[in-house]
Amino acid sequence: MTTATVSRWDRFRESFFWYSFKRDKVAILSFVVLLLMVLAAVFAPMLAPADPYDLAQIDIMNSELPPAGLDGADPAFPLGTDAQGRDLLSTILYGTRVSLMIGFGAVLLQSILGVLFGLMAGYLGGKVDAVLMRIADVQLSFSTLMVAIIVGAVFKASFGNLMFGEIAIYMLIFIIGVAEWPQIARTVRASVLAEKKKEYVDAAKVMGFGTPRIMFRHILPNTLSPIFVIGTVQIANAIISEAALSFLGLGMPETQPSLGSLIKSGFDFIQSGSWWITLIPGLVLVVLVLVINLLGDWLRDVMNPRLYKG
Repeated sequence: MTTATVSRWDRFRESFFWYSFKRDKVAILSFVVLLLMVLAAVFAPMLAPADPYDLAQIDIMNSELPPAGLDGADPAFPLGTDAQGRDLLSTILYGTRVSLMIGFGAVLLQSILGVLFGLMAGYLGGKVDAVLMRIADVQLSFSTLMVAIIVGAVFKASFGNLMFGEIAIYMLIFIIGVAEWPQIARTVRASVLAEKKKEYVDAAKVMGFGTPRIMFRHILPNTLSPIFVIGTVQIANAIISEAALSFLGLGMPETQPSLGSLIKSGFDFIQSGSWWITLIPGLVLVVLVLVINLLGDWLRDVMNPRLYKG
């Protein structure tokens, strides 16, 4: 067992993936920043000075206190407070946690849908391919955000106050996942069309393997590289979509902070001088999306040696 583990680790250290990662300072910095943000979000209950969900810890008299270093600041609130008197550092930690949950959850859902429909369209072809790709084309003719807004508005009109509970997270995962599956489906379909013409697929057919086994056991593993690349970028897109929906009032409520809802909650107070309520969560959102996109660009280059310039 130990020998096998050491052997796998040695193979990883000698791989082109690890070699290219060590030589790319931007990728290393992006990974470190993303890892720190993910760890801070995961351990938010332990790191946050206060619980933004606990009304007993919130004092409206502490509302709109500026960050440390500005006149009127309170050392107990290093990043200041929002309009409700909540510690902004705590709400950002919890808000980043919610945004990451929605981002990863939405990409997991759209990956499942995209891989399933892409495999079916590419391998089965014919009417199945035509129907699935026409559905994808119609959905792609609208912007992703527009589809998410329409679906989000329908959900809010249908379920009302349910959108203001914890179920809002799962609804946003469903909304964004359904809105963005065509990108992955088209990528998988293109890979399947190339793979199904290869000899190993013909050999599997001759051996009598069924269609599901050929699709999922033989073709799918050879289409994972582009899925990883597009999936990384889609995480950033999902986080941006959540922020946009929350800003428009169709996402997370202000009582359950996400980065989008925090930006929205402070937008009305910019002109009154409380710029930090919107600016600081906005900067966190920009950094989070930026490092994910930088890692996605690096991963795309590594997965395609023709693009790699390391």
